This record gives sequence, C-alpha cells and structure tokens, in this order.
Amino acid sequence: MRQTEEEKKYQPALFLEVNFQNEESRLPLHSTIALFLLSYCECKSFQVFLVSNKPKSSESLRSHLPASLNVSDVHLDDLPQLVKSCRLPAVLDETGRHCRAGLAVVLRHIINKTIEADPSRKGVVALLGFKKTCLKACAEVSKWTRLCEIGIPSAVEEHLQNPTNQYQQLPLSILTLERRLAEPVRVHNDDKIRRQKLQEQRQSEKGETSGQLPQACDGLELRAALAKLSVGSVPAATTRENSEIRKVKTTDLPPLEHVFAEGLYFTLTDVVLLPCIYQYLCSLQAHAASSLQQLPHLLRWYSRVQEVPGVLRAAEACGIYLSTAQLPTSSLPGPSTDDNPASLLLQEEGREMTTELPFVGGPRPTMTKLKENGIDAVFSPHPCPAWTLPWDSLPEAINPTEGKMSNIRAVRKMQQLNNLVAMVTELARPGCTIVDFCSGTGHVGIVLAYTLPDCQVILIENKEESLVRAQSRCAELGLKNIGFIQANLDYFTGPFHIGVALHACGIATDMVMEHCIQAGAAFVISPCCYGFIQNAVKFTFPKSKRFQETLTYKEHMILCRFADQTAVQLPPDRRLIGKQCMGLVDLDRSWAAETHGYSVRVMTMEPESCSPKNNMLVGRPPRMSGQEAIATQLVAPVHN
Repeated sequence: MRQTEEEKKYQPALFLEVNFQNEESRLPLHSTIALFLLSYCECKSFQVFLVSNKPKSSESLRSHLPASLNVSDVHLDDLPQLVKSCRLPAVLDETGRHCRAGLAVVLRHIINKTIEADPSRKGVVALLGFKKTCLKACAEVSKWTRLCEIGIPSAVEEHLQNPTNQYQQLPLSILTLERRLAEPVRVHNDDKIRRQKLQEQRQSEKGETSGQLPQACDGLELRAALAKLSVGSVPAATTRENSEIRKVKTTDLPPLEHVFAEGLYFTLTDVVLLPCIYQYLCSLQAHAASSLQQLPHLLRWYSRVQEVPGVLRAAEACGIYLSTAQLPTSSLPGPSTDDNPASLLLQEEGREMTTELPFVGGPRPTMTKLKENGIDAVFSPHPCPAWTLPWDSLPEAINPTEGKMSNIRAVRKMQQLNNLVAMVTELARPGCTIVDFCSGTGHVGIVLAYTLPDCQVILIENKEESLVRAQSRCAELGLKNIGFIQANLDYFTGPFHIGVALHACGIATDMVMEHCIQAGAAFVISPCCYGFIQNAVKFTFPKSKRFQETLTYKEHMILCRFADQTAVQLPPDRRLIGKQCMGLVDLDRSWAAETHGYSVRVMTMEPESCSPKNNMLVGRPPRMSGQEAIATQLVAPVHN
C-alpha cells in the first residue's frame, strides 16, 4: 500500500546505490542484501531511495524490488549532505542530522526498527545472535565482520564483473568462509547438546537405534537449529543422559558442526552471505561446475539456509530464485578437510600468527639503537599551557561532570578537552567543517560545536548508544551546527578541514591521520592504546623511512608495548621510559605525515597528569604554511 506524503515525512530514509554495467542498471550486492533483509523482516519503516546519476533507475529494477516497499529515485547530486559524505548504504533519520552508514550498521538498524515496530518478532530478534552482537564489531577490529561486510561481497562483485579469469582459483575470502564452516561450533550452553550427541552416537554404535547413523548435516545440530526456528522440528530428547554419559569430561565430548554461518542458529550473517553466495554459486555452476567440489561445507550451508521459513519468500521478492541454482549435494564429499584448499589458508594464517607472539625483553636496546642513529623523542612546547574553557559559565550538558564519571575523572576529562579545543581553535576559521572521529558520546565535538558556532561539526562513532546520547545532549543545548554519523571510519568520505580525535586507540590514530591527509585537512589527535598497534590491511610499521631503515617490525612493536606503561601507579623511571616510547612511536607517525607536506608537532598535554596517554599530535597541511597559516586564536568564542 502506498503511503501518504505525511506518513513519508516521519520515516527514516534508506539510500541504496544503483550502478550500471553495459548501460544496464543493476543493484550492487550491498543494496541487494539490504533489500533482502527488508523483505525477510517484512519491514516497512523506511522510505527507500535508489541513488544513481541517471533518472528513473527503479523502473528497470522493478523485479528486484519487494512490492511492499515504497521506492523512489534520487540523483547523486541531490543527496542530503550527511549522506553524500558517506559510502552507501546509508540511513538518514527523521531529523536529517543522524546518518547511519555501512552495510553492517544499516542492517542492524533495520532489525532494530523492525523490533521497535513489533516487539513480538522473536525470529527477527534472533538475527542479532545470543548477545545481540552479530556483526556489531566494526570491520577495522573484527576479521569476521570484515570478511562478511567487505571481503565476500567485494570478491563476488569482482568475480561477476570479470568472471573469465577467476574460475581457476577460488577467491581467498570464499576459501576463508569454507574453512570457517568446517570448524567445530561453540555455542552458549553447548555442553547439553554435545552430551546428547555423544549418547546418540553410542546408541547407534550399539545398534540400539533403528536405521543408520544420519549424516552430520541431518543430525542433532540441524534438529537443534530447526527447533530454535520452530520449523517442524523433531523435539530434542527430554530424558536425562545416562550416568555413563554424564561422567564424560567436557573436553572429550564430540564437537558440534555448523548448520549456519555462525554456528547452529540462523543470524544476520546468513542474511548477508546468501545473496552473495547465490550469485557466486550460480556463476560457478554455469561456467566451472568442477570448482564446486572444493566447497562442500559452503554447499551444505547454502542448502540449509533455504529451509529457513521466510527465506524463499524474501528472496523471490528481490528477484533471487534460489531454486534455479540446484547444486549436486548428493555427490558432496564428507566433512574431512585434509584435501580442501581452505586448509592451505589455515596453514598460511598460522604462519602469519607467528609474528604476533609475546615479546621478551625491554625497550632499552631498541631505544639505544635509535639514539645511535640520531633518533630521539622530541616534544614541541605547548603554545598555550594555561588556556582553559570557561567551564563555570558553560551549560551543564557540555560539562563532563554531567555524565556518570567520577569527579576526579571529570576534572581530567575537562583538562584533556582544554588541550584539544585550544589546538582546534588555533586552526579553525569561520565556515570550517570539523570532524570528531571516534567521538564516543561527543565530549570533544559538542564543546567545539558550542564554542565555534560558525563552524560545522560532525561526530563519527560506530557505537549507536554513544551517538544517541550525544544527540540527546545536543538537543538539550539546541545546537544546530552539528551532525552525527554512525559508521566505521572507512565509510566516511566527505570533505572537511580539521580532524580531531581524543584517545584514538591503536591504529585508529593512524586511520584518522590517513583520512585527514587524504582530505588535505589539519589534525589534532591524542593517541591511546599503543600496545594495540600492529600491521594491518592499510598500515605497516614502522611508517617513516628513517624508522624503517633503523628498526625491524618486532623492534617497533617493543616500543609500542612499552609506550603503554605510563600508569601513575608505576615507578617514575618506568613511566619515563614509557613516555619516551610514546614519543618515539608518535615521532614515526609525524615523520610519515611530513612526507605529504604536513608540518607536525608532537607535544604533551597540560597538565601532564590529565592522562597517562597525554601525547598530542597537531598537524597542518601544506596549504596552511607560511603567510596562509591561520592566525593563532587562544580564546575560543563562546556561543550565547
């Protein structure tokens, strides 16, 4: 049923990308997945917009759009500014100031809105998993989220666009999933299920049951999964296991095998994977059917997902006809993975993990080696050590004491904010866009929006609860120059002038610096959690040429490990070494930024006692050098 204009006004807007191949409009996998979830959940809480640079894209895609949805076209140039600053898919809330971007974030929001509209939808609640954390961890820190949200969709898209050269070797991400499905399952309270499985196995061995032992995919695991879904399942045995079974140690119980992607139960992960694997398997079946023999566990999973109530209906509504991709499951090999190519991947990952073993020894030899090569930690003087915000005259919603933190912690937080706000104020001019990365509940960004009313501030944070709280604080203050984006850092692509981050953990500091450098923006960053720094997809350490010529990766990690030893309860000499290690790690970062023409200062916040992690990196891009530099302004204007 079509909605009235009045009803549309109060709906969040879901923006999905449309692209073109041979002049034909098509939905990329991320858009198809979002539509599939909307159809599966029977969710009508969103006004859906198809985004492209050509008119009337939806007309040619009608067969891929669930009839129950209200779908409109929007030109790329006409997107709201917050949405335009993000990669799609994205959702803009009713206020137009809170944007959620990225596949996992958007899908979780669709589920939450469905439950909000009808709390009785237990099957939809179950999609979020036992602790409601399915795909909640951002892709930067979770290999599993990165595989499902980015790795597999990207690999399948690439395969579909250039299929001819990709049949000989299966994509690494597909092999990773195959290997994951071959691993034993660990689920909450699995001890009871595993004892039931052992009892059934022993009964079968003794000939106490009729018929043959069922295959793994038709056994206890599947019955438990279907029981969770309430699908014509065979009830689990209610009788207690015999004493012989009860005495078996947990470590000696048989493992459980995968039914769905995350274990026994159907979750959001399966929703993400199904459109991807459907298209990939159809392509293999048509052009390289022999390759299917390398994916026995994936084929078994694909078959079982189709038995979930609502999946076939939702798929057909999106133009996905699963029955057209019949697979030769009867000839599938058994669960052994000895000859599976995915086992090679496991061996390779095992070799990679050897670089992450705990370090032995202290930092002194590494520090000495750097000093012998003319490298030592140097801290620039603080330009305004006594500067402070007028806390007594600021509204309560801005003051950290308004939250649940202790008085001592609140005072330290105010001191940290003094430092960052002073540095941003030095860089800012009217009309600037300031991005508070990893914003949390918005301590930094809200102060900046209030004290710099002529600037636009954007808060970026992956945790929804934190941004909702920040939005509430801003509503109390009546701030109009602030926007909110719930997304991983990689999903923000908009222009800005200054990036700021307070205690960006591990490589989050490096990601913020990279965003700023790509945008040609200044940055004010307080790093944190140096011990979490490690080589990642985008970064390798050391970062600068001089450090690379002097230190190995392991030696640099020693510096990072000891940079975290600055807690107040440690002996003074140990804290001093920790501070020097912090300085060296950040010196490497600053030199890497300077290769892009930046002028970077590494300084210490005032007072030093405001935080054990009291370093601050302040970088100016090339366009701010010389006569073009923004004049220092040590007193921020206060918004009345």
